[in-house]
Amino acid sequence: MKIIGKMASGNDSSVTEFVLLGLTQQPELQLPLFFLFLGIYVMAVVGNLGLIVLIVLNPHLHTPMYYFLFNLSFVDLCYSCVIIPRMLMSFVKVNIIPYAECLTQLFFFCFFVINEYYILTCMAYDRYVAICKPLLYKVIMSPQICLVLTVWVYAMGFVGAVAHTTCMLRLSFCNEHIINHYMCDIAPLLPLSCTITYVNELVIFVVLGINTAVPSVTLFVSYSRILCSILHIRSSHARSKAFSTCSSHIITVCLFFGSAGLTYFKPFPGDSLAQGKLFSIFYTIVGPMMNPLIYSLRNKDVHVALSKMMKQKLVFS
Repeated sequence: MKIIGKMASGNDSSVTEFVLLGLTQQPELQLPLFFLFLGIYVMAVVGNLGLIVLIVLNPHLHTPMYYFLFNLSFVDLCYSCVIIPRMLMSFVKVNIIPYAECLTQLFFFCFFVINEYYILTCMAYDRYVAICKPLLYKVIMSPQICLVLTVWVYAMGFVGAVAHTTCMLRLSFCNEHIINHYMCDIAPLLPLSCTITYVNELVIFVVLGINTAVPSVTLFVSYSRILCSILHIRSSHARSKAFSTCSSHIITVCLFFGSAGLTYFKPFPGDSLAQGKLFSIFYTIVGPMMNPLIYSLRNKDVHVALSKMMKQKLVFS
């Protein structure tokens, strides 16, 4: 496949566009996969947008738990829109992406995926306070604290995204310009560089290390304390209720952290790129679609709020 769009500048070539190979090159799979991922995209957008509207319009859901769920849905909605439309293009035509758009996609992908790490961490901390320190819940999880945590979440995402994108800008791409992926991610871009990537790999190690260690330790400590508290509850009904408030979050955490871990904790060369591409589907595409379903189907408060909204619409209609 011949790619045009390189401009000479001295002894180097400045790339102006890449080709995204997409998920597969098998012609017989292109159309079925297009409709499959189009359906997933529609479900992700409708589900997350619906959950956002439901939380905003129902004062009963204006609590710290649903405040963070609102942010989770917002992040899922945003990075679905950043990734899936470009992926769908790969199924129907040669997906040429301009260099600037590729780095823009990389920036927003890093920004939103790091945000998700920390939002899930904040949600775990919220559940820890609710179950282990119920009498102090309103004090510890005050609106001011929730705002501080939110600023911290988006600040960490911004710093990580700037670090990765800035390091990518220093690289030269002068040979191969075909990205073996459905999006502009760090792992498939680095092997295409004709300059030394030591700095990039160091930044990946530091940023990924921090953004994995902090959430993982917080999640482990929070749920260890939660489990100890639940096991000390004598009432089986109260114990079951406490478990149910955490189950949705645990499912989401396992889906996101598990698939992300399998994607990034592998060496860059060789077949790991193809494996990483498959694992990344779960946290970039399947996760944003599943999260609204997980929190809606297993949450009585959401059921009550949704039924009230439907009744109000029927009354006014």
